[in-house]
Amino acid sequence: MTRSKTTPEEALLYHFEPTPGKYEIVASKPMATQRDLSLAYSPGVAVPVLAIAERPETAYDYTVKGNMVAVVSNGTAILGLGNLGALAGKPVMEGKAVLFKRFADVNAIDIELNTEDPDEIIKAVHLMSCTFGGINLEDIKAPECFIIESRLKEICDIPVFHDDQHGTAVICAAGMINALEITGKKIEDCRIVLNGAGAAGIACLELLKSMGARHENCIMCDTKGVIWQGRPDGMNQWKSAHAVKTDLRTLEEAMVGADVFLGVSAKGAVTPEMVRSMAENPVIFAMANPDPEITPEEAHAVRADAIVATGRSDYPNQVNNVLGFPYLFRGALDIHARAINDEMKIACARALAALARQDVPDEVAMAYGRKLSFGRDYIIPTPFDPRLIYTIPPAVAKAGMDTGVARRPIIDMKAYEAGLKARMDPTATLLQGIHARARQAQARMIFAEGDDPRVLRAAVAWQRSGLGKALVVGRDQDVKDKLESVGLGDAVRELEIVNAGNSRHLDAYKDFLYQRLQRQGHDREDIHRLAARDRHVFASLMLAHGHGDGLVTGATRKSAHVLNLINTVFDASATAGAVGVTALLHKGRIVLIADTLVHEWPDEEDLATIATKAAGVAQNLGLEPRVAFVSFSTFGYPVSERATKMHRACSVLEKRGVSFEFDGEMTVDVALNMQRMAAYPFCRLTGPANILVVPARHSASISVKLMQEMAGATVIGPILTGVTKPIQICSTGATVNDILNMAVMAACKVG
Repeated sequence: MTRSKTTPEEALLYHFEPTPGKYEIVASKPMATQRDLSLAYSPGVAVPVLAIAERPETAYDYTVKGNMVAVVSNGTAILGLGNLGALAGKPVMEGKAVLFKRFADVNAIDIELNTEDPDEIIKAVHLMSCTFGGINLEDIKAPECFIIESRLKEICDIPVFHDDQHGTAVICAAGMINALEITGKKIEDCRIVLNGAGAAGIACLELLKSMGARHENCIMCDTKGVIWQGRPDGMNQWKSAHAVKTDLRTLEEAMVGADVFLGVSAKGAVTPEMVRSMAENPVIFAMANPDPEITPEEAHAVRADAIVATGRSDYPNQVNNVLGFPYLFRGALDIHARAINDEMKIACARALAALARQDVPDEVAMAYGRKLSFGRDYIIPTPFDPRLIYTIPPAVAKAGMDTGVARRPIIDMKAYEAGLKARMDPTATLLQGIHARARQAQARMIFAEGDDPRVLRAAVAWQRSGLGKALVVGRDQDVKDKLESVGLGDAVRELEIVNAGNSRHLDAYKDFLYQRLQRQGHDREDIHRLAARDRHVFASLMLAHGHGDGLVTGATRKSAHVLNLINTVFDASATAGAVGVTALLHKGRIVLIADTLVHEWPDEEDLATIATKAAGVAQNLGLEPRVAFVSFSTFGYPVSERATKMHRACSVLEKRGVSFEFDGEMTVDVALNMQRMAAYPFCRLTGPANILVVPARHSASISVKLMQEMAGATVIGPILTGVTKPIQICSTGATVNDILNMAVMAACKVG
């Protein structure tokens, strides 16, 4: 896999636009009327206040406590950056908060404490702990992190979890279960060597010992070598707990004959000679970030029988904490747990290990661009596996109930699993999937509007994200100046700038265009102006001649105008079967609206074609299409001549014998709401529609822009389909991310 590269400027813009930071607080109750406010605050709020005062456990029923985690740090061990202070750690903690929400629908808020005094942190967190259902400690340096977590566990009656320690340990344990199964070894018989005696390393070893590893078989090393009983220097109580009687003094000596190596240390700490000296079928977890102790290539060069895991996403077997902490807290919160204990962590590890042994769904394999099956290169599930949300929390919750830390046990586990499935956000999986497919395709993407800073930033992101080659249509100096204006001046060397004025293909392009347009009133001079001076036409000609694999345009001109220009090179009209499909992503739902680009006022035959094309787009995105022909009328009432064509379109599809679900005409609420749809038991749709075919282009435009402006929906499109080459047209208000998404659609040939 190609490793994604980002620049400091891109990172800062990501955190700055469209508003500073990475999350916001949104009210979950109506706040529009005086009645709403009187219930939310005074006097209505007094009722739950009195209920909680009488029975404190009801706070889980009447407040957000039961689904709220505090992400607490003092910024003394920020990622790999060290002690930069509490305020500097805030972007990391915000990131942690949004990961909780993204992966397990857990609300989280970051809290940065500006002190290095463990007692002050303990007091502050304890005082605020009644507000939350759990505490996630993060980026606090050792050994203070051990003191803080241990004391808070004693005095708080909610889960306290230091993810830097236990998150890594849980994922490591999951991978170890499967690695040992593949090699046929038992954990109690394995010689384990750990390099890195910090918070994560110690937690990894302690959890493996809880799972059966023998103390005398585990060798811990730090920068001074082996931690042996009686070692006089560089010791503390946490290291001493893992000291063993041994004559070994160096990591190199400890590695001889070892079955397992665990690294949470530094790049290059392990040499190929050390790996060569290990036992048969060695297991190597080189988890240093950003670069492992030894790369998989280096390890496999000397030991083909090695199973290797790292912390990197561009290698197989990534030890990624996001596989653990969201789901551990999800399960703990759902039983109103008093703690997250070893049994719950081990249950999480075993559930992860079991999931990796199951058949991998096609959408997961598609997201990663390769077939995944249990084996040496797949011992840990991938972070975007949709089964994680309903597989891991039940295992954690059950372990919590079995060990007596649950305040409110789950009675119906099947219903609980169904509820967890409903928390999944399919939109994130969809976007991850198409980005992975685009990365695999490595398309030469033509960005037609090289004079626009947004387009140039998207082109740079395309190339630096490892998605393929960016071809920018524009003048060299103009592109350079625009890149410098957005702090990306160094990127000009990475992009391929294509200027019509000096293209060696221009004569061939003009001959091609003249053959197409000579009987449409265009003379040679007209053709020259189109091919040499209009970037949309020139970019289309590049694509038509195979000098690029996809085209993205439209950010600077109205889509209808751009489509007319593209039509000079390709048949992208309504009569040729072209259709525009816009994807709306909102609150975990995906709905496609068609036609949003080409057909002004389609008849029933056109509507049937639009539905078929939109169904193809849906299938290409990994969705099972369910088409609703929408109107202000539902199945004939109220009677309207304008609604009749929507009903007739169904008859056209019946005659064509299509394989996807469809019905209509119906109002939007009937199409999207199963309770409303239940009033029409004869409806052929088996679930909410995910494709809405609308009566006309103006109604499509109104629907999309209303959802975008009023509801904040993410808009991808219009996705142009029905054209022989992959072309995507952005809207004039497109952001850098929107342009990049449209380029990805073109690379995946979604249209």
